[in-house]
Amino acid sequence: MGTTRVLEGRTAIVTGGAGGMGLAICRRFAENGASLVIADVDTAGGEAAVEQANRVGGEAVFVKTDVSSSADVNAMVTTATERFGGLDCAVNAAAIEFERVPLADCDDGDFDRMINVNLRSVFLCMKYEIKAMLASGGGGRIVNIASTNSFRPQPNQPAYTASKHGVLGLTRSAAVDYAAAGVRINAICPGAIDTPMLRNAISARQRDPDEVAHRLTPLARFGHPEEIADAALWLCSDSSSFVLGHALAVDGGYLAT
Repeated sequence: MGTTRVLEGRTAIVTGGAGGMGLAICRRFAENGASLVIADVDTAGGEAAVEQANRVGGEAVFVKTDVSSSADVNAMVTTATERFGGLDCAVNAAAIEFERVPLADCDDGDFDRMINVNLRSVFLCMKYEIKAMLASGGGGRIVNIASTNSFRPQPNQPAYTASKHGVLGLTRSAAVDYAAAGVRINAICPGAIDTPMLRNAISARQRDPDEVAHRLTPLARFGHPEEIADAALWLCSDSSSFVLGHALAVDGGYLAT
């Protein structure tokens, strides 16, 4: 894409924007000229993300958002339309992962929490994002962050795996429903990306990071959050104009093995 600011004049929402992949996406979008609504439950992290986005050439605002709350998500999208005049792009990246037990030992409350944050959130975000995009009449682009677990589960992650399968189903269903309206919806399926969530999961399971990296990718390294950000930028740019309902694996070849 060269030095062209491919999101110049466009408004984007990024959920989970206070850290990890979401933060990297915010930076990359800001570098490419986007006006940003950064959404997260982490106020301090969200405000720091705004400062970073503004420093690299974007214009950003933080909205504290519980993505499992319909009212919060509606307010998030309303902020984008009222502050910046519309909504062109959205990356729904907010997620949690904390499981270490097989299905029969999964706590009911833990299952519900995982589904609410990882799957219900994507439903709610797309619901309000699509409405805003249709109202503007100019189409739009939505990227949902799924997972390699959408295809191949890791042990002792039943609720997380179910949630990420669901994200892929919602993505494909909505992509078909809104293609004619000019709203392109796709998913990214990250593999082992070096984020605090991954490092915490490795520590909780008392695993060796080098062993995990070698086991989860032929490249024998963790991915960088910026590599997910580059994929999200492409899917939200005009360069991906014929890509719809796709699950883009950014996983160092994990799903190829």
